[in-house]
Amino acid sequence: MFDFEYQIKILPDKPGVYLMKNSLGEIIYVGKAKILKNRVKQYFKSSKNHSVKVKAMVKNIAEFEYIVTDSEMEALILECNLIKKYKPRYNILLKDDKHYPFIKVTTNEDFPRVFITRILAKDGSKYFGPYTNVSAVYETIELVKKIFPIRTCKRSIKEGGEKTRPCLNHYIHLCDAPCAGLISKSSYGEIVKGITDILNGKDTAIIKQLTGIMEEKANNLEFESAASYRDKIIAVGKITEKQKIMTGNFENEDFINLDSDENDTCINIFFLRDGNITGREHFIVEDTSGEENSAIITEFIKEFYGGVAFVPKTIYVPAILDSELLENWLSMKKNGKVEIHIPQKGSKKDLLEMVWKNANSVMDQFKLKILQDKVINKDTINEFAQVLELEELPKRIEAYDISNIQGVDSVGSMIVFENGKPKNSDYRRFRIKTVKGANDYDSMREILTRRFQHGLDEVKEIAERNLSLSAGKFCVFPDLILMDGGLGQVNVALQVLKSFNIDIPVCGMVKDDKHNTRGLIYNDKEINLNGKQSVKHLVTRIQDEVHRFAITYHRSLRDKRVLHSILDDIPSIGEKRRKELLKKFKSIENIKKANYEELLDTVSIDKKAATSIYDYFNKNK
Repeated sequence: MFDFEYQIKILPDKPGVYLMKNSLGEIIYVGKAKILKNRVKQYFKSSKNHSVKVKAMVKNIAEFEYIVTDSEMEALILECNLIKKYKPRYNILLKDDKHYPFIKVTTNEDFPRVFITRILAKDGSKYFGPYTNVSAVYETIELVKKIFPIRTCKRSIKEGGEKTRPCLNHYIHLCDAPCAGLISKSSYGEIVKGITDILNGKDTAIIKQLTGIMEEKANNLEFESAASYRDKIIAVGKITEKQKIMTGNFENEDFINLDSDENDTCINIFFLRDGNITGREHFIVEDTSGEENSAIITEFIKEFYGGVAFVPKTIYVPAILDSELLENWLSMKKNGKVEIHIPQKGSKKDLLEMVWKNANSVMDQFKLKILQDKVINKDTINEFAQVLELEELPKRIEAYDISNIQGVDSVGSMIVFENGKPKNSDYRRFRIKTVKGANDYDSMREILTRRFQHGLDEVKEIAERNLSLSAGKFCVFPDLILMDGGLGQVNVALQVLKSFNIDIPVCGMVKDDKHNTRGLIYNDKEINLNGKQSVKHLVTRIQDEVHRFAITYHRSLRDKRVLHSILDDIPSIGEKRRKELLKKFKSIENIKKANYEELLDTVSIDKKAATSIYDYFNKNK
């Protein structure tokens, strides 16, 4: 049982993000706080001042966890990332998917430009940010333009290329006119370096310069002018404030750190995906007294990455043993180079320090709960085995479901629970290839056949090459299979297993008229789970999770198919125009039926685009 009073009492007086969960372990709300203890405590005080939404949310909170950050700005950005990832039901989900602004320096050009953007792209440019203080970003950009004679035009200018007449900015000393060949690429590069130094936090020189001007203005009693320079200094300070939650390097990296007490160790791992911190996991390793950190982390890496399908390009740790051997093993598993680093300074070391702070917090707050959950899950697995009269404990459970809408885009999903907890790294998705129309039985037969054929092929390859089982993705077979459905789905699974000469018990998960878990179909009989609350709770979690995973995949395929294959294939139609078309006409079908005048009456659609759309949908009529 989650002890809210105790957990709130030991919350840190630090900034961070908190995640509220319901009884099924689902994240229902993500929030950020300048002081975690004060903010979280407010939810559990008197509810008279709470909104209706907050009151409803609090009733559904079964537990919470948090991530400590080094600043409120980092908490704000991390909150945004996590809301987009988990889409909690009690958060306001932004439909336009706006991002915080970045400052972009187009270093992939001979004569780079500097401007604000909300789109992070792999285009060879340098990105700084994101920044939460939007006004400070704009003020700093204006400040940069005044101090550095940088071009603002969108021309494609090459060194030695055709010269053109300078614009007004050159004559008012805001640009050195590379378009007219009045500055060399190397000299212009020095100007760009000065700008990137400021954006990298090396702002001492410009702060000193601005402070000197401010003091001079004040001494001359020009207080309004002095105040404007004071505001510029504040803006530069805001823009050079560092954060580690999002970067512009687009890399996939993991950061691992730990904290120990006299008996046990908490290992925390943060996941950086495409430059964003998107999540973390923590693990309690028992009886580690006297062991070196390097030995604990080495063993953890072998166990953790041995059981996951995805391995990042770089792993950062505070200490390690046999790093070269581990790198070779991970590189073989990834089919690409993997490096393990111990950062000595800079942003990587700072982020690793933040991971340690979170490991320390978990030791204080969650150690007891994690150990209790471990015992509860073990008892549940034991009870599950007794209910089904199994000879072996179902430590690894795989569940399967099929999703389609009117036979379109049929997909299958496989989820995995190990020791009563979801193992997301082993989840798999299948696009149905051989079945046409809405035939759940044949679709299920296909995905099960593919799953176990892959597994047997991997087992054979692993045996031939003398590899570890962890090198495969399908070679570890379950102790129990759960099908989202009744006797028909169970029989399909048993037939597939029989064809491979594999013996694994199979159950069907059935619901009542209110779509609540009712029981299990096993050995042609229905087992009622009333009175077996822990097992029923686990089956409900598995049933909801496999259904969610299948539906999410189906929706992503459907959206991709509709939006990309039709609208994105029309000449002159980009993302902005696509959104405006769907906003006005609501559906692809309505766009097809629209005449030329109706298309032209759409925001951002000019004559060329309207003609292109009309011709695309009517050329074959």
